[in-house]
Amino acid sequence: QVQLVESGGGLVQPGGSLRLSCAASGIIFRFYAMGWYRQAPGKQRELVAAITRGGSTNYADSVKGRFTISRDNAKNTVYLQMNSLKPEDTVVYYCNAHHSSWPKEYDYWGQGTQVTVSS
Repeated sequence: QVQLVESGGGLVQPGGSLRLSCAASGIIFRFYAMGWYRQAPGKQRELVAAITRGGSTNYADSVKGRFTISRDNAKNTVYLQMNSLKPEDTVVYYCNAHHSSWPKEYDYWGQGTQVTVSS
């Protein structure tokens, strides 16, 4: 059974920092690209940051320079360090694990963690 368990969300003041963690089980973690997505009410889920199996990263323009994604394959965990947080970063953040083995695609999601940026 695949599980992605997010943690680290919460309430923080504007300009503050949070670190999200996503612990994976039931998959061969090092084979998966990992990503963080977020979804505001009534809107589509959007990619925040992603990291490939080899460690290459990409970010949404809105978070470049503020957020950093990293992974620890020994701990089966992916992280999202969020600095200089803004009120518009207030949404639910979801962890994703993705693997392609033609012709199959594998996608798994965590349950989400709420981040609230407010004074």
